[in-house]
Amino acid sequence: MMLQTTLYAAARSRAHGPTTALWHAVEVHRPPAEVDGACELTLCGSLARISTEQAWPVAARDVCPGCALLSRC
Repeated sequence: MMLQTTLYAAARSRAHGPTTALWHAVEVHRPPAEVDGACELTLCGSLARISTEQAWPVAARDVCPGCALLSRC
């Protein structure tokens, strides 16, 4: 029997034009020390910088709806 656990890290995107900065989820396959501050591809397909100070899910209002939905699957 194989047990697979998916871990997510919180990542913050940058504001771009009319788009505000949002919190996103990143699927993590490496130790947290290796991804500290790295820019990664999020679940919704955008790029965002991982924040090790925040845990996913982030208790904030500015969370990406796509990442929130995909991280529950």
